[in-house]
Amino acid sequence: MSRNVTVGLDGSPESRSAAEWAAREAKLRGLPLRLVHVWEPVPEPIAQAPLLGAETQAHWGERIPRETAEALRVRHPGVQVETEQIPGRPMDVLAKASKDAELLVLGSRGLSGIRGFLVGSVGMSVIAHTDTPVVLVRAGEQAADEHEKDPADMSSAATAYRPVVLGLDTEHPDDAVIAFAFEEAARRGAALMVVHGWNLPAHYVSSLLDAPEVGAELGRQDAAALADVLSPWRQKYPDTEVVEESRFGSPANHVIDASREASLVVVGRRIRRSPIGARIGPITHAVLHHATAPVAVVAHD
Repeated sequence: MSRNVTVGLDGSPESRSAAEWAAREAKLRGLPLRLVHVWEPVPEPIAQAPLLGAETQAHWGERIPRETAEALRVRHPGVQVETEQIPGRPMDVLAKASKDAELLVLGSRGLSGIRGFLVGSVGMSVIAHTDTPVVLVRAGEQAADEHEKDPADMSSAATAYRPVVLGLDTEHPDDAVIAFAFEEAARRGAALMVVHGWNLPAHYVSSLLDAPEVGAELGRQDAAALADVLSPWRQKYPDTEVVEESRFGSPANHVIDASREASLVVVGRRIRRSPIGARIGPITHAVLHHATAPVAVVAHD
């Protein structure tokens, strides 16, 4: 199968928002969009019920991707839209489907207030078990949300893209994560804001109380380390504006704060192949649940 942008579709508002975002991304990449509708077969006793029979299930299973594809073709002319229906457990089917994709896009339900956004068990499982970059899109995400306000301070999809935000670990930087962020910024003609959060080693805490200049010096050292990591990437992408943010405190909190003015947030997930199974690191986990922009998780060794 040719490379594509794949989106998991179940007819929910969050999956429809994900499909719209995926269509825009497919256009930026010049790739076809693949809608994967996963349905779990109904147990035989239930399937015999008049309202939940095989014909009813087949009708809705066919209608959801068909109607979604028709609407996307109208709103995103030039994007080739393909549909596929696959029976099975969503987390298994989507993880397998991602192997043929450059990018897998999933929806997440939006929640108000400090509760952030709800990433369901399917989304978390797929992220933890696929090596393909996965983007989580919250319900209600609009094209205009990715762009700067117009001169009248109104939301508009015709203005420049907001920055792409990259949460970077300078101690263990990974080329796959950095390259993904630079490519996304370049596609959008957007700035790339690279955010790194740092904390004091335990043995420095008492020194900082007696000599505040110690903290300032550590901050300068961290900023210099961030600049060193990004120097070759600046040369590789000379047309991309890069903003470096070395901040004291929680890395997750700083990335979440930056997400409020971002078109996309990029974070990494270290691949851990062990008998106890895969997992998502605490920083990426926090960003997934609380960032206010779409979040791309890039797996790396």
